[in-house]
Amino acid sequence: MSGGSDESSPSSGRASLSSLSDLNDLELSSESSCLSIVVLGASGDLAKKKTFPALFHLFQQGFLQSGEVHIFGYARSKISDEGLRERIRGYLKGASDEHVSEFLQLVTYVSGSYDSGEGFELLNNAISEHETSKNNTAGSSRRLFYLALPPSVYPSVCKMIRSYCMNPSSHAGWTRVIVEKPFGKDLDSAKELSAQLGQLFNEKQLYRIDHYLGKELVQNLLVLRFANRLFLPLWNRDNIDNVQIVFREDIGTEGRGGYFDQYGIIRDIIQNHLLQVFCLVAMEKPVSLKPEHIRDEKVKVLQSVIPIKHDEVVLGQYDGYKDDSTVPDDSNTPTFASLVLRVHNERWDGVPFILKAGKALNSRKAEIRVQFKDSPGDIFKCKTQGRNELVIRLQPSESMYMKLTVKKPGLEMATEQSELDLSYGLRYREVKIPEAYERLILDTIRGDQQHFVRRDELKAAWEIFTPLLHDIDDGKVKSLPYTPGTRGPPEADELSKRMGYMQTYGYVWIPPTLAKI
Repeated sequence: MSGGSDESSPSSGRASLSSLSDLNDLELSSESSCLSIVVLGASGDLAKKKTFPALFHLFQQGFLQSGEVHIFGYARSKISDEGLRERIRGYLKGASDEHVSEFLQLVTYVSGSYDSGEGFELLNNAISEHETSKNNTAGSSRRLFYLALPPSVYPSVCKMIRSYCMNPSSHAGWTRVIVEKPFGKDLDSAKELSAQLGQLFNEKQLYRIDHYLGKELVQNLLVLRFANRLFLPLWNRDNIDNVQIVFREDIGTEGRGGYFDQYGIIRDIIQNHLLQVFCLVAMEKPVSLKPEHIRDEKVKVLQSVIPIKHDEVVLGQYDGYKDDSTVPDDSNTPTFASLVLRVHNERWDGVPFILKAGKALNSRKAEIRVQFKDSPGDIFKCKTQGRNELVIRLQPSESMYMKLTVKKPGLEMATEQSELDLSYGLRYREVKIPEAYERLILDTIRGDQQHFVRRDELKAAWEIFTPLLHDIDDGKVKSLPYTPGTRGPPEADELSKRMGYMQTYGYVWIPPTLAKI
């Protein structure tokens, strides 16, 4: 069945995305248009823990209306509508039982395989029945498919969607497909997957989701950089010494060792999540806030990254990782990596970007650390106390703070490190910060692809990492052992020091609380 248009008429409905004029062009739903959301892999953990709760939060806030939306779960499990509802009920938090039950009445279930037409015919019949029942006289329907599935089944599932479940060509509206990472394991596999999906859907219909792009502080990066005169003249090689983008987990693979061993920490975290953050930190100012203008600049900075050097890479594997029976005894898969990206352009030449991620470490956090150069002519003799550093804490305790040298209160002219602090939990304590998945699903409904990965962007990302990943797979770069609950291999701190990062000793940032006011 041929698909209908992927264009929908703009509307100034209650859920407008922004008052910024450049964002008013985004596609917003009309009140009378049917919306069918299909969660494939509905009985899996991702769907239960992330997708359905995100849809529920959108329903709570009025972005999904019971009169126009219906949610279909699809999986191989032989369960009833009520069976699926009970599986996800426990994950729907922060509302009354009545409100939860109202949402669950919008959810129905279709059972079928992922590679045969019979189940998808049943699914299409269920969607069409919903569209007909809404007296859709305008002949407009919107179909959103969320693939909460392993990438290995993307091609077969997308073929089934294309063959059986597209928005009818006689209807206005659209069909859109959300696919989860990983998008391949290296450049060749990513190109193959992109080609397979590209034969079935155009780029306006494909939404490659990276949930880090939905995080509040990540979305604030463009505003911080380009709306504040303070940073415009400072954001370059003349003032910034080094940049660190860090992801730390205090747990190991937790029974997922066999799955994780196929990918490792670079494919799992650095090549996607941290690289997306890197793009927003390093890219040039886009022409406008239109999604394609922003994604153009991300591609340009990725294409400016020079090949990664082996002597600027430290890999680690925590002791006990191979105790998991599903992990090979000779595994070289890194559970920790610290590596340096270098951008060959006028703004960043000579500035190392240190991307660091690891499991089973001594803390859980994700943050960006932009360290500025030393102040010339240090009359206060305070270099040893630390540099100016802008820290953007992505999770937990979302915040931004700038480390500054100030006079220590008292009669003496003594200095110490302190901070200018914007902690979201304190400043915006009446505001609920949206979860990344609910924001990105809403963006998909609106047709806003700003926070999704474009095909050429994906290719450029894999071109950076594939040579290193192949060398790791071939055993040319070895993972060093480290003790769980530590900072990782000591060699990683030595690499950061060699790249110019100056640790601040004796200073600890403490998130402010209401109790301190």
